[in-house]
Amino acid sequence: MDFALSDEQKLLEQSLRRYLAESVPATRVREIMATETAHDAKLWRDLAELGAAGVLVPEVHGGSGLALLDAALVQQSLGHAAAPAPFLATSVLGPIAFAAGTPAQQAEWLPRIAAAQTVLGAAFTELVHRRDAAGVRESNGRLDGTALFVIDAGAAAAFLVAVDRARIALVARDAAGLTATPLATIDATRRVAELRFESVAPAEWIGGAAGVPELAARVLAAGRVALAADVLGACERAIEMAVAYAKQRVQFGRPIATFQAVKHLCAEMIAELEPARSLVWYAAHAFDHRPEEAVAMSLHAKAHLAEIGTQIVRTATEVHGGIGFTSEHDLHLWFKRVGLDRQLLGGPEVVRAEGAALHGW
Repeated sequence: MDFALSDEQKLLEQSLRRYLAESVPATRVREIMATETAHDAKLWRDLAELGAAGVLVPEVHGGSGLALLDAALVQQSLGHAAAPAPFLATSVLGPIAFAAGTPAQQAEWLPRIAAAQTVLGAAFTELVHRRDAAGVRESNGRLDGTALFVIDAGAAAAFLVAVDRARIALVARDAAGLTATPLATIDATRRVAELRFESVAPAEWIGGAAGVPELAARVLAAGRVALAADVLGACERAIEMAVAYAKQRVQFGRPIATFQAVKHLCAEMIAELEPARSLVWYAAHAFDHRPEEAVAMSLHAKAHLAEIGTQIVRTATEVHGGIGFTSEHDLHLWFKRVGLDRQLLGGPEVVRAEGAALHGW
């Protein structure tokens, strides 16, 4: 049995990385993240032309009809470039949610996702960890409450709002009674927001008003695998930058890469990351091919990558010395990206507690 990526998957990854390296260098990332929404419509259209935006959208609706492993490779490439793109909410969480939707919902939204004609935000935080009195409640068909850390909210035209494990509402950004307030985080490449609902009427309910059993759990599992893949890509880039810097930084008349202590730091980063690669890829594979393992593997991948990712970008920063901890240095784009990935859809402590409960521990 071949456990490696297929030729098609390798080609997808290579094409994306080549495009991102040429079109979205760190200078362009900084330009995009300095805008109000941190969204570049051209970048989003280009990703659609490369097949990335519609990677999980069935072919009948204009997408590629691929699996979560393919979407994870896209997210890994985006993390490697620190690319400001609303891929997580729109192209991962969106298609997984709409897969349980009505034929009319699929026909309306999936082609728009595949063609990069819309951007979705995702409000799922309160299903994972609730702060204070936050949370969205439904009464007589209307929504009230607060959703925090809504993913990809900057340019979102509509939001997927998880009310409970079965019901996900689709709410237009301009819906009466809805207020979206941007939230500042350490990662400016992606925008999150707080949504306040005051008797808001959803545009529709995914799959109908009664919902679909455990739909939110499946969407959360896909999102956590994608976040783990984003950390994987970001750590790859951080290691590359640390090794390159060590080779050219001269101290005491020789490159610091020749110092045993620096060699050990770089080797330890690689040794931590390589097993994690297999974990992320298997978690993505399990989502489509081993459904009984899907949720557990997403939790393991999210928690482990959050912790080793934090250590890797910290070590890469140390290799860079004092300059590594300045926001002006490009490495900090990836340092901060991993920091936000660690917390979205549950930090490692929260996710591990959920995993323990899942196993009855």
